[in-house]
Amino acid sequence: MMTRFNTPLLLSATLALAACDMAPRYVRPAMPVPVESPDGPAYGADTASATEAEAFADTAWADFFTEPRLRDVIRLSLANNRDLRVALANVEQARAQYRVQRADILPTVAGSGGATYQKSPVGAIGTGGGAAVGGGRFDIYTAQVGISAWEIDLFGRVRNLTKAAQEQFFAARENRNAAQSALVAEVATAWLTMAADQDRLRLARDTEVAFRQTLDLTDARFKAGVASELDVRQARTSHDQARADVAQMTSQVAQDQNALNLLAGVTVDAGLLPTGLVEQGVTIDRLPADLPSTILLHRPDIAAAEHQLVAANANIGAARAAFFPKISLTAAFGTMSLGLSGLFNNGSEQWSVAPSASLPIFDYGRNAGNLRYAKATQDAMLATYEKTVQTAFREVADALARRGTIDAQLEAQTSLRDNAQGAYRLSEARFTKGIDGFLGTLDSQRSYYAAEQSLVAARLVRETNAVELFRAIGGGLK
Repeated sequence: MMTRFNTPLLLSATLALAACDMAPRYVRPAMPVPVESPDGPAYGADTASATEAEAFADTAWADFFTEPRLRDVIRLSLANNRDLRVALANVEQARAQYRVQRADILPTVAGSGGATYQKSPVGAIGTGGGAAVGGGRFDIYTAQVGISAWEIDLFGRVRNLTKAAQEQFFAARENRNAAQSALVAEVATAWLTMAADQDRLRLARDTEVAFRQTLDLTDARFKAGVASELDVRQARTSHDQARADVAQMTSQVAQDQNALNLLAGVTVDAGLLPTGLVEQGVTIDRLPADLPSTILLHRPDIAAAEHQLVAANANIGAARAAFFPKISLTAAFGTMSLGLSGLFNNGSEQWSVAPSASLPIFDYGRNAGNLRYAKATQDAMLATYEKTVQTAFREVADALARRGTIDAQLEAQTSLRDNAQGAYRLSEARFTKGIDGFLGTLDSQRSYYAAEQSLVAARLVRETNAVELFRAIGGGLK
């Protein structure tokens, strides 16, 4: 009896496995960007080989960042950042939905048992329509296992829905990776910004002291009748500006620390906070000056967009399958007995197989509308994928353009600072000896202060550019 029951199940399983797939054949779209990175005066002359590009993209973040304090802060953020936890929860949600959808491919086997207790009066109508010889009690016991309304997936509807759910899970996983890559870059940028602001605060304090000394000297010369009241007021103006800068940068450093705490998800220990930009930098020195556009495929956001496109492709197959007959199977095997003790005796077996098929005739355009919706969704996912690739290309190109010019800018800015410092010292000496007026000293002092601030900004740009280039190619996952 078991063999007779398994025959239709095996036949149905064979049909399901041999079912056709009505989804369009997926082909990865061509990348809508140039094969090579842009070239020109803004970009470096060296071209990275494919091996160097791959090695750079696969560099672990712990190897890319050389500053131990920064690495520890990044570890804190990866363990405690709430946005990353949300992304991880989204992955688990997508994984669970995929498992639920995948379960529809195979039949759900369920067992059941029951008992019916019945008493018939004397003269009750018998099964054949005649009067029963005598009344009595009837106890009926049943036990069975079976499947109910299992869809035999001849046209791939269930398999394509499962494929779509799987791709959504893959996309959620890549989105989580993208969130991690972005978090690593954000933490590093926030840490470096705080370091630069610490330098700016120290510069503002030093300048405030220098301006205060100039003010005191000018005031003494005014009382001695050597300097004018205009000189005193100009010196006081510069000193007041420096005082305001100190207050502003003190507040900015505190805000930088708050931002870093938010990214880390905990209060960062004071020993891990930066005290200023380090001369040797916080990242590895060897960075490629040029990258092939194929390196963009390492980016998790592009991978996520492609998984979304594959899911939309599978949904078209499911929508097409809805136009064809839906075949389902209900089957059960078990035993039935008038006594509990004879429930599993020979001769008590019972089984039933009930295949069914349904074909939509008039659905008033529902299936056609679902198919059009699926095709439109695929068009949208294709455009999203291409836009994601183009955005990634632009981000890498921007980072490379900055990378190609930052060293020259930093060199020029350093020279500007050194010359401004020399001019300030000469001007101050000439003013002290009474050779030049106070206005020249004041201008050179302000120029030196501005040059120092610009140099700090340029150093920050150099460090954050390395971080941005690392993120733009999808780094920070390992």
